[in-house]
Amino acid sequence: MVTYLEFEKGIQKIDQDLQEAKSLGDFVTVATLEKNLNKEILKTYKSLSDYQKLQLARHPSRPYALDFIRGMMEDAYEIHGDRVFADDQAIVCYIGTISGKKVIVIGEQKGRGTKNKIKRNFGMPQPDGYRKALRVAKMAEKFKIPILFLIDTPGAYPGIGAEERGQSEAIAKNLYELSDLNTITVSIVIGEGGSGGALAIGVADKFAMMRYSVFSVISPEGCAAILWNDPKKQEQATKAMKITSGDLKELGLIDDVIDEPISGGHRDKSASILALKKYFLDTLEELEQLDDKTRLDNRYEKLISVGAFVDESIVQEEPKESELKSDLANKFNSFFDKIQSSSDKKES
Repeated sequence: MVTYLEFEKGIQKIDQDLQEAKSLGDFVTVATLEKNLNKEILKTYKSLSDYQKLQLARHPSRPYALDFIRGMMEDAYEIHGDRVFADDQAIVCYIGTISGKKVIVIGEQKGRGTKNKIKRNFGMPQPDGYRKALRVAKMAEKFKIPILFLIDTPGAYPGIGAEERGQSEAIAKNLYELSDLNTITVSIVIGEGGSGGALAIGVADKFAMMRYSVFSVISPEGCAAILWNDPKKQEQATKAMKITSGDLKELGLIDDVIDEPISGGHRDKSASILALKKYFLDTLEELEQLDDKTRLDNRYEKLISVGAFVDESIVQEEPKESELKSDLANKFNSFFDKIQSSSDKKES
């Protein structure tokens, strides 16, 4: 069953008419409606607001991590457990090949349907999940296997058990360890990238986002609740936070935006999977040309540049050397004049 968002009502009406025409075998009407549908899709998706893009990022029919893994990988084999406490189902780890290249994919999985959502904890990993991700990443480093991280989470799980087992420590350790991991890493936000839950597998040589994905330090609802004490102001918060792929690319916080179909991944999963696969393989080929030192240096430079800015209102032109000497001479002359004046007063 197709789920339509509020702004997709025009598309929904044409879709319904199209299905009816197909069932009646009215192919003349079908051709006309298909043209109308393409026009409506372009009209609708070319003028989306930030909040509408957020809704697309959270769309229940959007491809999840396992959809990408099953659509891209051959000979995929799942790796389980953190070897400490449990096997967190909110994070999945697979080893296999993509177009003949040995790869490890680590992704956050939300789950569909009540049973699967509970199994995957609604895509909110616990410390065990982050430790599993790091264990597998370390294994990839040992065997020099490239890693693809797929980010899709509303955030790390905030439950008591997760906090007792060191949620913040697990996230912080991943940030530290992945920043210095000596193997090729590519991280892609495929839907919702929320807070530390996204950052924990977001440190990589290349960081990209799908066209209709979001990446933020807090959910718009949480931001609205804190700033205005009103979670219903989420649309206003979404616009103010600059969390869409286009905004983050413009701010220099991500490397690339992957052009999934203009109508969104929920309407064309196959095209979205192919777009991500092509980006990953092209990026992998690019990174393979670099030696380890250059690649790690580039990663370091990218990480330390995050958040850097220049306030032009307080930037002053550096004084010339002659001006510095003149200013110093004036200060010395003033100092000696004061001493001479004091000496003259004492003698008188």
